[in-house]
Formats: sequence, C-alpha cells, structure tokens
Amino acid sequence: MPSPLEGRRLWLAGIGGAGMSAYAALARAWGAEVRGWDRVRTPYLDQLDEIGIEIEISDEPPAPPDGWEVFVSTAFAARVPGKSRAELLAELVSLREAIVVAGAHGKTTTSAMIAFCLERLGRDPAWLIGAEIPQLGGNAGTGGGWLVVEGDESDRTIASLRPRVAVVTNIDLDHHTTFGSRAEVVDMFTSWLAQVPQSVRGEELVPYDGPLRVAGEHNRRNAACAIATLELTGLTREQVEPVLAEFGGAARRLERRGEAAGVEVYDDYAHHPAEIEATLAALGDDRRLVVLFQPHLYSRTRHLARELAAALAAAHTVAVTDVYPAREAPVENVTGKLVVDALTELRPGMTVAWTPSVEEGAAFLRSVVRPGDRVVTMGAGDVDQAAAVLLEALG
Repeated sequence: MPSPLEGRRLWLAGIGGAGMSAYAALARAWGAEVRGWDRVRTPYLDQLDEIGIEIEISDEPPAPPDGWEVFVSTAFAARVPGKSRAELLAELVSLREAIVVAGAHGKTTTSAMIAFCLERLGRDPAWLIGAEIPQLGGNAGTGGGWLVVEGDESDRTIASLRPRVAVVTNIDLDHHTTFGSRAEVVDMFTSWLAQVPQSVRGEELVPYDGPLRVAGEHNRRNAACAIATLELTGLTREQVEPVLAEFGGAARRLERRGEAAGVEVYDDYAHHPAEIEATLAALGDDRRLVVLFQPHLYSRTRHLARELAAALAAAHTVAVTDVYPAREAPVENVTGKLVVDALTELRPGMTVAWTPSVEEGAAFLRSVVRPGDRVVTMGAGDVDQAAAVLLEALG
C-alpha cells in the first residue's frame, strides 16, 4: 500500500485514547515513525505495542523528542503545546478516499457496520473508530481501500474534514459547552455537508427491516445509514445485507458481559437521554431491568438531569454514580444526585440509589439483583468496570 507519511516523525500526547491510538496505528502503517505519551495505560495501547510504537506512561508529560511533530488529544490540550488531534485526523482523511460518520447517536456502530461490510466483501478498508470492534480485531485498521472514520462534532472540528462521503446519523443537542441550541448543531452539519461530494442523512431513511444480530430500533436506523453509505461505494443491497446480518456489534454498545446466578449483565456507552431510552427499549421484556448509570460531563448533567431521569424511569431499579468529568472542571452543586432527585420525583416509590462511586454502585447492584434480572451498566466513563465486579460477586 502507499506510504503517504513516509519520513514523518509524529509524537502523540494522549496516545492511549480511543481516537489517538487509532490515528497512531494508521500513521505508522502509512509510513510515519510514531511515539507517544499518556498518563495511564489503556487497553488500546496493546495494539500499538504489537506494532512496535514506543509509549511512555507517566503522571506528567515528558518533553517530546527534538524535531518531532507534536499532536495533542483534547484531554491534554492545556498541558502540552502542539497541534490538535483534529488537525491530525483532517490530514489522514485528506490522504485517502474517506467516509466520515457523524451525528449525535449511533456513529460508532454505523462506522463499524460500514467497515465490517467493506472488509468482509474484500474491499480492504482502513478504519478509525472510537471503540473496539471484536470482529475487526480492534479500533483501527490499515487496509488500502476506503478509510472509514468515526467523526466527532463535540468541538466543531468535524467541519474541517473533507471526506468523499459524509454521514450524519441524526441530530441532537448533546454538547452544551459548544452549542447553544439544536439549531446551531443543524447549521454546523448543513454547512459541512454542503462541502462534501456525497452525503447520507440518517433521519431521512426508513429503518432497516432485515435480519440483524444487534438488537434495538436504533440499530435498525444505524443499519439503514450503513447500507445507504455502502451503496455510494458501489456495493449493492444484495451484496451488503447478508454480511450486515453477521455484524455482532461494538464494545460497550449493548455488550453482553456475561451471566451469573441467573442474572444477565450488559454494558452500554449510553450517556444521553435518547441513547438511554433506546438501550432500555432494546433490553426490555418481562424481566426486571436494574441499571447503574454514570452521568458524563457536568454540563450535560446540569442541562439534562430531568431528561436523563425520564429515560431511566423505564427501568425497575436504578443506581446513579457521581459525574464522570472527562474534560470538564467540576461545577458547583452539579453531581449525579441531580438525576437521583429528578427520578424520585418522577417515579415516587421506585427503588433509586445514590452511589457516588462505581464501587458503591456495583455493591448496590449485588444487594438488589435476583435470578431472572437483567442488569445494564451505562455511561461514557469508567462505569464499565462495575460489570466485571458484579459478575465476580455473583459467581
């Protein structure tokens, strides 16, 4: 395959993140020499170790090697001088026929569906996706065909990407520190789509009604986006549908983590009311649903506490942890208890618990679950750790 980055030396701060680790793998495959730093070790670094990328783990960022180009993840932008993560992604997208998938919800799964079908149909794609895709062997692929990218509108940087095909799964107000209204989000996407040759708008599509391994109406909408996109690459529905039926999902997207003592345990990345509603609807039947929810970002919790509670009200029992701050500084009087208070007001008598730490949440789940229950840990932070703790305790 071509090596468009031959001779470049790239040093990445925050290389252990889902996005930066994928960019590092692709840049290495495209000829660059790559090194990096992160504050803690993450599972994404295992793939980089296998391809010989040198990584330093330390509390404080080291000085980059002399003469190397420095790219910095959003999480460390205030601590490390250098070019942004978005600038690196924009360059990677410019070097290959690319598909960029954006939208408030479903972009990870939709990107994965597209990459999976291209790979299984012999089109040798590359991909950069913000989660592990078990059937593809990771969150990054380095093939010579189409480049499939999961985009991110949270800081508007997606507007700088110029793919051949742009996909917007749906539009919602999810990033309250960036956008003042849904209308601003619509304007941003409208401007972006006007600057690319071909586009797919998920909200204009009928949900796919064929066989799928992944559950939920939201995944039928994701599948419709994937099929429409794959048709723009020259594939037909007749080629795509049998392959799409084999797609098993992405990590932390309705992921079944196991069963113990008659209790099924799932983990999901849902952190917005619409996502929580979709996940609980997909899991719902006559079994009790027990949820451990971790709010993500102070800004989202402050603006959407009542909406988050309304979505969680579909469960039988809910525990809520404190906010996972990610890139934000604490906001006075904004904690996960805002969601607890709203939920107890919306559903008087419902079993609702305020468990500030993930460990406390896992212990609470252990105390209330019974055979036949379905448990789901939900959120975009480290709440996924509770699933393994609960399964071990039940086992």
